[in-house]
Amino acid sequence: MEFYFPETFAEQLAFCSAAFTALAGLVIMFAPGYAMQLFGLQPRGDRRDGFAEQRSVGGFYLGFGLAAIMLAQDFIYMALGAAFAMAAFARVVSLLSDKGSTILNYLLLVVQAALAALPLAYSLGFFAA
Repeated sequence: MEFYFPETFAEQLAFCSAAFTALAGLVIMFAPGYAMQLFGLQPRGDRRDGFAEQRSVGGFYLGFGLAAIMLAQDFIYMALGAAFAMAAFARVVSLLSDKGSTILNYLLLVVQAALAALPLAYSLGFFAA
């Protein structure tokens, strides 16, 4: 089995979105304390449940990103883009209703929107010649 790297620029962009997702998942899963500190989150008291939640989310990102890379199918890229689009929408809801208007939230909104746009644009054919 060979490693497949996309030939077209459009699929390379979608591939990069999946690779970034997998890399972020790897960091979040194996360094949850660092990830929580980066996002301004702190565990409370003796409760360490936040680490388990972070590792779980990191594992999901890692698995989803790797599945998109290994399978390299339009519908997998569409699912990845749709998931990030919904995450970006949820962040907008949080910005509007939770008084979460911070620089970090706006930056993460831009990142999530880009991670949604790249695979969606490829899978929906916006880059077709």
